Amino acid sequence: MEIFLSNAGQEPIYAQIARQIKQQILSGQLRAGEPLPSIRLLAKELRISVITTKRAYEELEADGFIVTQAGRGSFVAAQNPALLREEHLKKMESCLQNAVDAARLGGISCEEACETLRLLWEG
Repeated sequence: MEIFLSNAGQEPIYAQIARQIKQQILSGQLRAGEPLPSIRLLAKELRISVITTKRAYEELEADGFIVTQAGRGSFVAAQNPALLREEHLKKMESCLQNAVDAARLGGISCEEACETLRLLWEG
């Protein structure tokens, strides 16, 4: 599992960790049942506070992406297909909102934007 942290952006470190682990789960790089590094080990590898890593894991657990078992560690949770679909929909909506904003700034009509999406969809 690879995690890259950036101090340049506005996103908090715990959110960067949670986002990257989520992405790896959604992409299939991390599979259901696969163990995650311990909170302490990950904090040591990333050279950050254990509290920061703990917060990332707590967020992932609250969102249903990981499960933590006392004395055993944290593991990738079995993914509910509806939850996965919802995550992909949220990501798509965000990207489409950015596209709509760019189209409006550029004076591009809804029909032109839809045609562009259709062309991209068809590859």
